[in-house]
Amino acid sequence: MSLPSGFADTTTADALPLHVVTRDSLAAWRSAQPAGVGAWLDAQGFDGSPFSAITLPGSDGGIAGAVIGVGDMLDPFAYGHAPYALPARAFALAGELPADARNALQLGWGLGAYRFTRYRQPLRAPAQLAIAQADADAFAQLAACVRVRDLVNTPTEHMGPDQLEQVACEIAERFGARIEVVSGDDLITQNFPAIHAVGRASHRAPRLITLRWGDESHPHVVIVGKGVCFDTGGLDLKPADGMRNMKKDMGGAAHAIALAELVMARKLPLRITLLVPAVENAIGPNAFRPGEVVDTRKGVTVEIDNTDAEGRVILCDALTYAAEMQPQLLLDFATLTGAARIALGPDLPALYSNDDRVAQQWFDAGMQLRDPLWRMPLWRPYVRYLVSNVADIANGGPSKMAGSITAAVYLDRFVPPTQKWAHLDVYSWNDNDRPGRPAGGEAQGLRAAYALLKQHAGV
Repeated sequence: MSLPSGFADTTTADALPLHVVTRDSLAAWRSAQPAGVGAWLDAQGFDGSPFSAITLPGSDGGIAGAVIGVGDMLDPFAYGHAPYALPARAFALAGELPADARNALQLGWGLGAYRFTRYRQPLRAPAQLAIAQADADAFAQLAACVRVRDLVNTPTEHMGPDQLEQVACEIAERFGARIEVVSGDDLITQNFPAIHAVGRASHRAPRLITLRWGDESHPHVVIVGKGVCFDTGGLDLKPADGMRNMKKDMGGAAHAIALAELVMARKLPLRITLLVPAVENAIGPNAFRPGEVVDTRKGVTVEIDNTDAEGRVILCDALTYAAEMQPQLLLDFATLTGAARIALGPDLPALYSNDDRVAQQWFDAGMQLRDPLWRMPLWRPYVRYLVSNVADIANGGPSKMAGSITAAVYLDRFVPPTQKWAHLDVYSWNDNDRPGRPAGGEAQGLRAAYALLKQHAGV
């Protein structure tokens, strides 16, 4: 297999030794090194702190190797600083790491080496990790995370509903999946009126993208992703700072696409259906308005309290359609609410589920894989915040209370009680550069979702 950015083959690379230490293991490691190494570390003040790195001097004035300090050795991001903290040459792991730590190193190195290069090249190349054998599962997960980052980082001009469709078509062709697309006014005739209402004002037609893959005898999982390719807020216009990064409002779709692609790449014994309602929430003469009543596929009428709560409106049609298929499991990803960020911050997606076992499995996988998320209560009494005087339900209300919960309760209205379902409210974004996490698009809860699906596949 071809190696991604930041990696080299040990058979071809002139690699220097790379030592991985923690604060606790540094003393034992340095006691086995020549005396000059210890003196060099002391002179540089290197103590094995997390996210530290240092090169070791050679007798000829060159570099003899490198040492990186990590904290949690099972956290991929613990290694994410290394590719740009070290010189742009190849390094090979010296000594042994447990298999799970070695996999975390490979995944974290790839995440740290990532830069979005569509419009400009980085100022320098990353250091390369020379490996004898790539861990196929770790590299597939790395590719999925890179897929999310690339999709989210791409501006809407080049990643609108039509380009999302193209990405899905390319993936389907590669894995022998089937693609169905309902777009424009066909959304009305085929009973997806809510998707149409939100996206009708854009010059690019709204659509529902469906990808189907897998053996009919395998457990069926439907994965839904919110694909609002840009969100102006609609007629309830966002302020400039709130609109600035709204190319990321298709982050849920990016996660769903990447997860489906990962399942197919690893050939999990599952039958998957990917659903992406893809729209732009634009302003125009036919933009949907506050106070309108929108029909939905389920037959539930929705009063539009706020056009900036559009994601839940497109998702309700997609979730209804997903539930009609009666899958064993229904997952959805959405950059749904700012309230989730107020509650849990940018790094911790909010998990809602109507099934305790599914929620616990996803949560436990996140903790084990250092891909964390946090379960929030699907507190149905808060539906009182979505009461409409003219329709069955409103998409919002005047209260600022429990905004993330009320959004999940709204979605719950469109999922049958017997359908196992989990919803992840993701930020999909890094506001600032951090080790392994460059500013821009980010995958969150994706690796944990993959582990959840492996459990459901029995592998």
